[in-house]
Amino acid sequence: MTDVRYKLLEVVGASSHWCDHVKSMEERKLLHSLLPKNQKELPPRRMKDSYIEAILPLGTQTQLREKYLTVYNSVRFGRILEDLDSLGVLICYTHTKIDSTKISPFSIVTALVDKIDLCQNVISPERDIKFTGHVSWVGKTSMEVKMHMSQLQDTVYHPVLDATFVMVARDPENKGPAFINPLVPEGPEEEELFKQGELNKRKRVASRTASLLKMAPTAEERNAIHDLFLNTLDPRTISFQSRVLPPNSVWMEDTKLKSLHVCHPEKRNIYNRIFGGFLMRKAFELGWATACNFGASRPFPFTVDDIMFQRPVEIGSLLYFSSQVCFTEKNYIQVRVHSVVSFPGSKEYKTTNVFHFTFFVEKEVPSVVPKTYGDSMLYLDGYRRFMATMHQKSSGKSTIQ
Repeated sequence: MTDVRYKLLEVVGASSHWCDHVKSMEERKLLHSLLPKNQKELPPRRMKDSYIEAILPLGTQTQLREKYLTVYNSVRFGRILEDLDSLGVLICYTHTKIDSTKISPFSIVTALVDKIDLCQNVISPERDIKFTGHVSWVGKTSMEVKMHMSQLQDTVYHPVLDATFVMVARDPENKGPAFINPLVPEGPEEEELFKQGELNKRKRVASRTASLLKMAPTAEERNAIHDLFLNTLDPRTISFQSRVLPPNSVWMEDTKLKSLHVCHPEKRNIYNRIFGGFLMRKAFELGWATACNFGASRPFPFTVDDIMFQRPVEIGSLLYFSSQVCFTEKNYIQVRVHSVVSFPGSKEYKTTNVFHFTFFVEKEVPSVVPKTYGDSMLYLDGYRRFMATMHQKSSGKSTIQ
């Protein structure tokens, strides 16, 4: 994985020192002439052309192991998110490689983490990990990347997780879109992967269209929220103003945790913005702490779903994370983390990301109950995401609380 990051610096021509970042960005402006005017100018690529393997040698490098170690003697999942982000970007640079130049004119950025599904709860810190991945679908300026992680056990690598990222290509200054090489699938298996990528794109469009920010809840969902509200009325007062918690439940507003980070140059990416993997790691760790605090036991990551990167985070800005439990069922906790950014001295706050994590705990947890209309919408959104995850994993159906 160290080689992956060095290769990224080489491909982009980025400086490894912050003091040289202005010079390196000025040099990248000169690459505009290398950008294709349309996609037809570019040679098509195959999936195997972008295939990359990378080893994380935890089994042999004890100093590296310390960086990935948790107090539970397992691997920090937030570090894995960082590695997946770096690998996904390098895979896309491999797909868009221009043979005539060493430095790429493209700026490849993470647009979306579509889904990360885990096959096991605990990742050992004492055995090597292998990452593999390739581009699986291509539009005009965007790419879907499939990545897999496995861990060595008895001379065989066993699957740990599958990840789907969406990356976009931008110009050298990351100011506008750039055309990329088309993808030509070979054989039935690759054709199926490509079709799935197209289907995933349509699902994302449909999901945004049906978002609770744009459309009212369904009749069934409205009835469920109304029932939740009625269950919180105090029968002694018969008043809408008097609210009480049902047994074994917690108000959603009481599950929140927050954190603040000053964005130092140390956490910059190759484009001198804050590294997307760092954002995912900090959001995951806050989400994990939220689930741990709520469930009063150790949470295990189950699924990462639909992380949208809405805007870059600049060096020197103040980054605020706000996390809360938005849905629970039995041993599962759905956590939403919202991040906003501002500059010191500014009162303007802009959303950068919204993260969705599903955790599993070893004992059943209380129900969460929305008190406001806003919390009710977050509750429904969490319910929808949880049900979609469970349906995908074929773990059985559930009824809305």
